[in-house]
Amino acid sequence: MLNKEKNGLIFHGSSATKNRVWKGSISCISFDPDGIKEQLLEIDKPCYIVRVADKVGVTNYGYCPLDNSQPAEIELLIAAPPIFTKFFGDPNFLFSHNVKYAYATGAMAGGIASEEMVIALGKDHILSSFGAGGLSLNRLEEAIKIIQASLPNGPYAFNLIHSPNEPEIERGAVDLYLKYGVETVEASAFLDLTPNIVYYRAAGLSLNSANRIQINNKVIAKISRREVASKFMQPAPLKMLKELVDKGLITELQATLAAQIPVADDITVEADSGGHTDNRPLVCVLPSIIALKDEIQEKYCYEKPVRVGVAGGISTPQSTLAAFMMGAAYVVTGSINQSCIEAGTSVHTKKLLAQADIADVMMAPAADMFEMGVKLQVLKRGTMFPLKAQKLYEIYRNYNSLDELPTAEKQRLEKQVFRKSIDEIWQETVAYQSQNNPHKLSKAAKNPKYKMALIFRWYLGLSSRWSNSGEKGREVDYQIWCGPAMGSFNDWVRGSYLSEPNNRRVVDIANHLMTGTSYLYRIQSLKMQGLQVPNFYSHYHPVKSTL
Repeated sequence: MLNKEKNGLIFHGSSATKNRVWKGSISCISFDPDGIKEQLLEIDKPCYIVRVADKVGVTNYGYCPLDNSQPAEIELLIAAPPIFTKFFGDPNFLFSHNVKYAYATGAMAGGIASEEMVIALGKDHILSSFGAGGLSLNRLEEAIKIIQASLPNGPYAFNLIHSPNEPEIERGAVDLYLKYGVETVEASAFLDLTPNIVYYRAAGLSLNSANRIQINNKVIAKISRREVASKFMQPAPLKMLKELVDKGLITELQATLAAQIPVADDITVEADSGGHTDNRPLVCVLPSIIALKDEIQEKYCYEKPVRVGVAGGISTPQSTLAAFMMGAAYVVTGSINQSCIEAGTSVHTKKLLAQADIADVMMAPAADMFEMGVKLQVLKRGTMFPLKAQKLYEIYRNYNSLDELPTAEKQRLEKQVFRKSIDEIWQETVAYQSQNNPHKLSKAAKNPKYKMALIFRWYLGLSSRWSNSGEKGREVDYQIWCGPAMGSFNDWVRGSYLSEPNNRRVVDIANHLMTGTSYLYRIQSLKMQGLQVPNFYSHYHPVKSTL
């Protein structure tokens, strides 16, 4: 049986739908497209698709009597329950982090994920991670004080970025987190476990009154590779724990407890994201890591299983729903938050991000792991940074020192990239490193290739700071971390109030994404019950709240 209405709804019925009765006032049934859309958007109410004579309509009210023996004046075609955003993902994520959604915003280094951003989201009971990477320890300590003063009961997290070339910075951040009682860190860019992350985890362990393990220091590990995920999903290595005990950093009891729990509570599978990324497709990498989690859980039988969430590409209700339907315990947004008012980026950078398309990104050398050839994903539209950075890495790879460079090549670097002489840059590097890492200067004195890397990292490091501070005259050199999700987001909000960057607020975006996810889930559930839904009803468009 096929029923088609002027409102575009088509119901493919069956004998199973016959004589199902709906009771209620016909006045609360919508038959026009706008009224139907409004009823469908009432996601916290049940949804009934009904037929009155030859018309199909939608309502959130009425009821279905148990006695269907009487002929139906108003026939019930489909009944769908209320949908609550808190039921997406793993409810244990909500309980563990004291949040309202299985949704978080990831750390963006250099304070892009700013105090203002973390506080705004935290006050709305949404988890956000402060972008500590690349900041001085004094700046990080200041941020801890500000956030804790505004969110004494959370929720909030702080980033702990792996620093293979500067392990003292990684350790300094851990010391601050332990000193101030930071209870959640987001560990990112780790290639392997380090004593620092294990120290943070183990130092927060104790036994509660029920003689069960009390985990006070939670770890969210952002990874993209199975071999790294496996290490965070398993207990810390006994050798590493013993060394921490021998140094007096943790107790024997804490080492014993750490050997019984995973290093991380949550694993954020990082797909094709901005910044550090392996460009993995979400649909491939998430199922693989979830399967790995199940294998490890079967082996260790943890009382509290590791949760697996996803980041990279989460920017629309469609991508958010897809992640949850694939089994993600939670979702994490990144690139899209950089264009928001609360982000620690310049007005110029926010405008460039708001204009980005899906293809306006590319990979470029990373400042923190330059010598290793590690790359990160950045915006290419409106900036020459990725091309210039790639040129620097090609020179580094092909020459053993700056003295080997042809004169013309050296002049091009000074004029087109650095806009300073190499000697000037080296003097600035010496002044900075003598205060922060004097051992690097000793190494550079013996290794001319390493000296060249330090000079090149001057440009790579400052380019992201220029982007954040809005350095005038350096716009073409802005390093803007960005994934293709930014373009998807811009497509989604085009024509709405969120198309303008000065209207973008992180809480608004989070709420719209989760509400849109619920709405699309409702639409899909109706389709699965035989309702053919036209495009007018199949999209969620953000509308500014009037409250």
